[in-house]
Amino acid sequence: MNRRDFNLSLGAAAVGAALGGQAVLAAATPAWSLEADIAECCSCAIPCPCNFGRPTEKMCEGNRLIRITQGRVDGAALAGIDFLVSFSMRKWTRIYVSDALGEAQYAAFERILPLAFTKFAEISRGVERVRLSVTRDAQTIRFATPASRVEMKLVAGLDGAPIRITGLPSPVFHDYVQYESVVHEHVSDGARWSHSGTNGFTSRMIAKSA
Repeated sequence: MNRRDFNLSLGAAAVGAALGGQAVLAAATPAWSLEADIAECCSCAIPCPCNFGRPTEKMCEGNRLIRITQGRVDGAALAGIDFLVSFSMRKWTRIYVSDALGEAQYAAFERILPLAFTKFAEISRGVERVRLSVTRDAQTIRFATPASRVEMKLVAGLDGAPIRITGLPSPVFHDYVQYESVVHEHVSDGARWSHSGTNGFTSRMIAKSA
């Protein structure tokens, strides 16, 4: 699985099921839709080729913050669900869910995870409820869990304006804005990295079931 497939799979359910046995499966799948704000740093140089549909064969280590701003799954509200996915591309993920979620929100998270974030769920080494802090100003975004820490700064374009990229081949990449990592760290069982000056971005994910 390359990174293009990895990102496309996050919105794959929006494409709808095919004919035959998949149609039966789709009938049993809860209806869902969501919009989420994304912030990510990875270990790739700027710009990350994976996000342009040209996946790297090199190691790609990343931290992706996902903050669902609106949506429902089988009638349950999704707004306010925040979580962080730490990943080694094509190998594993660790999913850290904000411990500020109430029980109803966490139940909705458990339902939406395998539907809208399929590949993240399939290769997950575990899901933990942890303290998740997020701060943001006009130039900088910071987010952290006990295992991961990210600080990313806006990359200035022409006349100091943000660099905005449209038309990227994934429903995860609406309103894509280029950032650069200042601090990009993760430590967990069997995994450790620290990067700076690598790719970062913000975007908006818009996806739904068929």
